[in-house]
Amino acid sequence: MENDSLTQLVIGICFDVHNELRTGYAEKVYENSLCIALREEGFDVEQQHPIEIMFRGHVVGEYFADLIVNGELVLELKAVKALLPEHRAQLINYLRGTNTRRGLLLNFAPPRLEVQRAYNPELS
Repeated sequence: MENDSLTQLVIGICFDVHNELRTGYAEKVYENSLCIALREEGFDVEQQHPIEIMFRGHVVGEYFADLIVNGELVLELKAVKALLPEHRAQLINYLRGTNTRRGLLLNFAPPRLEVQRAYNPELS
């Protein structure tokens, strides 16, 4: 599947989940629901994918990407009043840690789903 079409399809499914659930739930509710919806559409979805940060052969940190779709699109979900620069920085670090080219930052709290695209600066 071409990269941009994957992103567009996933964004559409995110809007479907947001429209069905509406606002007011914890991030985990949207994560679990989105995982179900994506799998129902035939996507391969990894949930809470571990990311180890290495320094000189040692693990110095561990993070978890909310969802990775088809091994090539990282989704970072939020349910917050407003997205902040540190949310975007978090996604970019996940892209670097997974050696993935692109990702989506998704905020399910507002009445209209917020979507921001991000790209791995090391792979652009």
